[in-house]
Amino acid sequence: MTAERENTAYLGLPQSGPPAEAAPESGCCGGGCCGGGGDVQAGAVTAVYQVGGMASEHCEGAVSLELAELSGVTGVTAVAATGQVTVVSLAPLDEQTVRSVLSEAGYEVVGRA
Repeated sequence: MTAERENTAYLGLPQSGPPAEAAPESGCCGGGCCGGGGDVQAGAVTAVYQVGGMASEHCEGAVSLELAELSGVTGVTAVAATGQVTVVSLAPLDEQTVRSVLSEAGYEVVGRA
């Protein structure tokens, strides 16, 4: 497939020939750069937080990037529409650390979902 054809497929523009693979549809970048995506490892811990202040996909990406930087975090999924942020980690995270990181980024952990 040519680069031009790949770009038109990604942008959703009409194209000829067999359909191209669909572009990722989650978050700002399909999850790869935001800590999302990845495989869940055996023994992983999942925590769901209710976060205030998320209003857009940009916010989802910002929250995901901040939490993905925490040691042991293997995946983050933030959904602005519900305010829920799911964090998968190798061990339980310190909730005060999560609150602090998100507070510095301009968001508030309202509680656990």
